[in-house]
Amino acid sequence: YWPPQYVIMKGDTLEPLKIQATRGMTVGDQEYHPEPRVASIVASHAKPEFVVNVKETGKILLVNYKDLNNLKVTEIAAAKFLHDGGWDSTKRYFLVAANQSNKIAVVDSKEGELEKLVDVGKIPHPGRGANFRDPKFGPVWATGHLGDETIALIGTDKEKHRANAWKVVRTLKGQGGGNLFIKTHPKSTNLYVDTALNPDPKISQSVAVFGIKDLSKPPRVLPIAEWSGIKDGPRRVVQPEYNRAGDEVWFSVWNGKEQNPRL
Repeated sequence: YWPPQYVIMKGDTLEPLKIQATRGMTVGDQEYHPEPRVASIVASHAKPEFVVNVKETGKILLVNYKDLNNLKVTEIAAAKFLHDGGWDSTKRYFLVAANQSNKIAVVDSKEGELEKLVDVGKIPHPGRGANFRDPKFGPVWATGHLGDETIALIGTDKEKHRANAWKVVRTLKGQGGGNLFIKTHPKSTNLYVDTALNPDPKISQSVAVFGIKDLSKPPRVLPIAEWSGIKDGPRRVVQPEYNRAGDEVWFSVWNGKEQNPRL
């Protein structure tokens, strides 16, 4: 987050090659911001480019690193308070949360432009999000929220499901707000949603699991903290991660420094 800049480095040695400041004007109200933070960076799958998301200005920078002496940067005006995001299933479109704006910005990395700003729930926090096929609406990308219990499913297929593309096609109801990560796997039929920052211990110590084949059903709730065997501390359950085969899911159980954490 500090200083307000991004650094292009040599991949094998991490030698700094180019330092670029992020200071500048915000989108919308066009006010100067002296220290906008870089919230996330991903590499394009189509070009020698980095997608740099600048939090306070609300700008997405497509930084082409092919020629550092003649650096080309495409500046996309999205929405303020950009945070984290992930690719759609084709790896062409990058979806990033503008969390305090309650929007998801969709960037077309092939054309180098903003595809859509999608209105979602309160304070989206997708992590990388989750890609899967909705049985009714086709390919979707999902995000949970810090500020409410909803999980928004956004259609991502412009070719075969054009009517659903870049819209919230379905809203699921989770346990509550405080979601940090949402996860599935190509070989799994489950969607895992944590609620680690929910103030209710029963909710922060468990995860919701939706069956992708029938999203009309309420989720199952798994008491991960109880299963961990840890008896004391906040025991916040966070960040489901699949193994490569997709037949195991691992969770972190956060705890205070005086208590035991666990995987």
